[in-house]
Formats: sequence, C-alpha cells, structure tokens
Amino acid sequence: MSKVEVAMAPATSCCTPVVAAPLEAERAADMAKMFKALGDSIRLRLLSMIASAPGDGEVCVCDLTAPFDLSAPTISYHLKILREAGLVTSDRRGTWVYYRLQRDHLHMLSDMLAVPGVTGTLAVTPCG
Repeated sequence: MSKVEVAMAPATSCCTPVVAAPLEAERAADMAKMFKALGDSIRLRLLSMIASAPGDGEVCVCDLTAPFDLSAPTISYHLKILREAGLVTSDRRGTWVYYRLQRDHLHMLSDMLAVPGVTGTLAVTPCG
C-alpha cells in the first residue's frame, strides 16, 4: 500500500458552520466523501480505535484485525476507504502498515457541524 494524498482545502478555510452559510458544491462533495466513509459501523469502529491510540497515536494493522470477526482483506478494504476519504494516513514499515488519524480533516467535519450557541460535552451512556 502506498500513501494516498487527498486533495482537500486546508482545515483553516472550513470555519463556517453549515447552519451559518450554505456549503459550496466542491466543499460539500469533499465532506460527503468523509461522512460516507463514517457511515459504516466497521469503519467508524476502526476510526475510533485509531483515534484513541495511546502514545504516538499510531496503530499497526495487526492490532486492528483482532477485535473483528472479519478477514484481513476486509479490514484492509475498510481502512482503504478511510484513507481515501482523508480521515487516516498510513505508512508501510516492512510487512506492517501503521495508521494515524488525520485530525485536521476530523476538525473540518466537526467545525462544519458546529451549531453556534450550543456548548457542552458528550455524555456517554451505556447501551442496553
């Protein structure tokens, strides 16, 4: 696997929440690709595992396959979708690939969905 560069506007240009002004067509297409990638529960879990990685924030693909009852090629496919959407980056080191979160792109999604005047923290409640 090689690094995939995603051509997107810099994170600093995305500061207007969607409730404040309509999105331009190109920006909407870029954002839709990221949201579409997050619309799958496997990819959402993979992203959360990468985002919550301790230390230097890197996760080896070998550590991402065990929690799932899926084949390694299927996990690789989901990671490829996240990479192509610009949500993670990867580096190959020998036979292993290491993944890191693209924090600036995640911030863009967050900024776009920000609702002025609404503050607070996420309350995590157990399911079931």
